Amino acid sequence: MPHARIESLFEDVLRRNAGEPEFHQAAREVFESLGQVIEKHPQYADASILERLCEPERQIIFRVPWVDDSGHARINRGFRVEFNSALGPYKGGLRFHPSVTLGTVKFLGFEQIFKNALTGLPIGGGKGGSDFDPKGKSELEIMRFCQSFMTELYRHLGEYTDVPAGDIGVGGREIGYLFGQYKRITNRYESGVLTGKGVGWGGSRARTEATGYGAVFFAEQMLATRGESFDGKKVLVSGSGNVALYAIEKVHQLGGTVVACSDSTGVVYDRDGLDFELLQQVKEVERGRLSVYAERRGAASEYRAGGSIWSIADETRIDVALPSATQNELDEADAQVLVKSGVVAVAEGANMPSTPGAVRVFSQGNVLFGPGKAANAGGVATSALEMQQNASRDSWSFEYTEERLAEIMRNIHESCAATAEEYGEPGNYVLGANVSGFTRVADAMLALGVI
Repeated sequence: MPHARIESLFEDVLRRNAGEPEFHQAAREVFESLGQVIEKHPQYADASILERLCEPERQIIFRVPWVDDSGHARINRGFRVEFNSALGPYKGGLRFHPSVTLGTVKFLGFEQIFKNALTGLPIGGGKGGSDFDPKGKSELEIMRFCQSFMTELYRHLGEYTDVPAGDIGVGGREIGYLFGQYKRITNRYESGVLTGKGVGWGGSRARTEATGYGAVFFAEQMLATRGESFDGKKVLVSGSGNVALYAIEKVHQLGGTVVACSDSTGVVYDRDGLDFELLQQVKEVERGRLSVYAERRGAASEYRAGGSIWSIADETRIDVALPSATQNELDEADAQVLVKSGVVAVAEGANMPSTPGAVRVFSQGNVLFGPGKAANAGGVATSALEMQQNASRDSWSFEYTEERLAEIMRNIHESCAATAEEYGEPGNYVLGANVSGFTRVADAMLALGVI
């Protein structure tokens, strides 16, 4: 961070947000891109834009009491960080996972500001969740938890105020329970207050697929800058949740072959390509583990308990990697394995899944690298499209929604590429995403005054 003002501000961020390493990491990545911007546009420094961007407009922490099937009272902690509303209502998912802390939510919310700005749609940045773990819970326990969570959170939500969606641990089932409780408490069918809803009750077609599809669309655009496509490419996709599943489907539709994916227990490796339909049945319908998929797939599949998906690049050529599980899952050593294998492009389907060391390795290895705030913006973009449909009482076809998604991802890629070139680093999508997202938010903040 060569700019003295930025270095001083980052030290202040560390002091004011002690014990929140993920937030520190997210802030550092953005700050490292902004030296030239501050020099070129001193009005951003004069108005303390960065200082205000790093301080959420509102942080909400609350107790979530619920009763398990044994009749015992259980307590979890709920969070909602409403980070920035300069461009529109707060927009960002809810994550239910034992690892969720205030620092986790702040890092995700900070990333969401820039991601949402890149879509070009009128949405601000926020994030929320709880340290509740849906795994191993009954349907009734999940319903009771969601109802208790919404009983506190509802007072902070609204289609022009704050619009949550799903994230890790929060899918269509959880969104249904949350929306039902919101409707019950408010006595309003306010469809636009939550996105990721079921298609039969206000949801958008292609929303389920959007984040995974979007990451692949972004990677496709990166490959095109080198005259390449997914056709014939071997691909690794980490994770096997919603994002990973639909990234796998779209890669196969574009002529690529995904040879492996992963979950928290291990890795499944199919040399001739994963069976998407079987994988979807096991993961989405049955909510099973990858070991179940491997058993049913038989000799075509190899299951490795506790293995690293990136080590597969040591055994076979890998052209494209799509880390789509969780933050900091791909480290410097993993990146070196991928570069040695000949990887051409990496697009982040998850939020900040690559460590700073990994990003440096990709940069030094001339690998096309799409950061999450750009590459995985398809989910929130389609959520905003869902809000449009709710506001107009309309419903679009899957094909039209996917076409809009593809157009948005192309525009994000063009914006990142053009900005990187403007600032003297063509092909640096990290710089392009950070600067492009920042300037859009900063200009809106300037227009609205010091608030």
